Amino acid sequence: MVVTPSENIPGMNINDSYKKPPINKDPEEAKKKFEKTKKELENLKNFIVKNYKFVQSVSILPPQSIQFFIEEEEVPKESAKYVHLNLVVPDDKFKEIPKMQKKIVKELEGIKEKVWLHIKTPKEIWEICMDQKFEISSAIFMSFPLHDKGFLEALRIAEIHKSLVLRKFDKYVVSYVLGGSLIRGDAVKTSDLDVFIVINDTDVKRMSRVELLERLRGMIYRYVAEAGSLAGSKVKLEPQIYLLTDFWDAVKDAHPVMFTFIRDGIPIYDRGTFMPWKALLKKGKLKPSPEAIELFMSMGDEVIPRSKRTLLSDIFTNIFWGVTTPAQAMLMLNGSPPPNAKKELLRDFKKEFYDTKMIEKKYIDFLEKVITTWRDYEHEKIKEIKGVEIDKLLDGTEKFNKRLKELRVQIEKKYQEGIIKRIYEDVFNLLKIIMGRKSKDVLIKEFEKDYVKKGKFSSQDLRILKNIIVAREEFKKGKSSTHKVDRARRDAEILIGNLVEYSQRKDLVSLEKGKMRLKLKNRTLEILNCDGKTFLFDSGKVQRVATKIIDSSMKEVEEAIKNQKPLKNVEVDSKVFKTLEKEFGKFEILF
Repeated sequence: MVVTPSENIPGMNINDSYKKPPINKDPEEAKKKFEKTKKELENLKNFIVKNYKFVQSVSILPPQSIQFFIEEEEVPKESAKYVHLNLVVPDDKFKEIPKMQKKIVKELEGIKEKVWLHIKTPKEIWEICMDQKFEISSAIFMSFPLHDKGFLEALRIAEIHKSLVLRKFDKYVVSYVLGGSLIRGDAVKTSDLDVFIVINDTDVKRMSRVELLERLRGMIYRYVAEAGSLAGSKVKLEPQIYLLTDFWDAVKDAHPVMFTFIRDGIPIYDRGTFMPWKALLKKGKLKPSPEAIELFMSMGDEVIPRSKRTLLSDIFTNIFWGVTTPAQAMLMLNGSPPPNAKKELLRDFKKEFYDTKMIEKKYIDFLEKVITTWRDYEHEKIKEIKGVEIDKLLDGTEKFNKRLKELRVQIEKKYQEGIIKRIYEDVFNLLKIIMGRKSKDVLIKEFEKDYVKKGKFSSQDLRILKNIIVAREEFKKGKSSTHKVDRARRDAEILIGNLVEYSQRKDLVSLEKGKMRLKLKNRTLEILNCDGKTFLFDSGKVQRVATKIIDSSMKEVEEAIKNQKPLKNVEVDSKVFKTLEKEFGKFEILF
């Protein structure tokens, strides 16, 4: 990755990286000199990259950090005012460094800017970290990159994340350590950057150790995104956080991850804890407990039985659910609730599909075999399985699921047929209720002539009626589809709703004709003539009137209303009025 001087990289401003010209009375001249300095350094970078393509990064060290290099790296004091250029080359190019220095220094003679050259390998940078010269390593990590293949970018995001964590949790952080592919030297552009953070939990009083770990873990992970944003980097940082006491227990138990972490890890912050561990491990002083050795040895004895158990579990679990779940789905699609896979599935699947001749017996047999095999596995009747049997089960599963896909088409067709048939019959039954029992062709013509054209129904209702007829004919010819059937169903709901509403309005009008009120001396009663019967409503009590008055119920009233046919006039038997007069005396009829 080539970074031009005009880019803004967090941690350092390019304008601070060069020695600015002294302030003088001519700002234009100062500006020209400054631009010339930047151009010279850019040309120098191009020269380095062109001649040494293996160079991992070329960067400018922060001016404020030069004093550390003078004190720790034996850099001459007079270089304090120089621009310090830092190059990183692969470890296997270490022998090339003297030649590179000679050639680059010669190139420096041709520019006016005073530049001090540093060339380091990753191994040398890691040694700086292990010597706990963190001011120097931090300066290298946060240097302004003129050229970078990704090495510096990864270090920069780690340095920024470390700074954010320490600023918030300096009291608790014991060590912040780099690990993984970056340290091994085999990182690629897509590699994650592993960092290990050890938290001191030995002096926690206000909360439990677990609570401390979870609180810090959440905040530390949140800082990952912030560090990436500040660094302008897409490198994925992967923090692994350990409590100090848990970490030490894992070391004592010879946990391989911990030993690898200590052996290969490079600290970029340490409070005198990590490096002693590293030294003890190197000297062979960190030894696992006898219990840990016994545990690790026993894992070898268990490998074959464990592998067989794992194999059986994976095979039977995947095949059982891979067969029974789609079978349940077919039952659900067919309108049945999903049964228990182990107990009721075979029975229900056979009843719904084999007994109705929708599927062949060999698939019922395979489903039974899968369920039986699963039960035997659960009851530990099966201890191991041969490869030939596995192949047969897998082949059977593939064929079973292929057949279920065909069955799904059959079920959906059957479902669509039921929908078309139902909406067709519902619509014409309602038309017969409204217009009388007539042929379907006559019903359609009269519906258009006497109801649509006269404004009782809309033109949309007529269009829906015709579309339902077309959808039924297309389905019979095999030209329909799920989309067309679903559209016919949605449209039919509109037409059926309008027909029901119209029919209810007619019934209501007819019903109103049969209502009367009887005005007595001191009260008013209501009667209803419906389906040839007369009902009397008196103080919440329902009675029926004929030659005499007898008790009735609202259920009988509702049944009469349901059976009532539309009438132009309502006739009441004269006997009814005689019975009412005999019971209540003289009365006046109100409509």
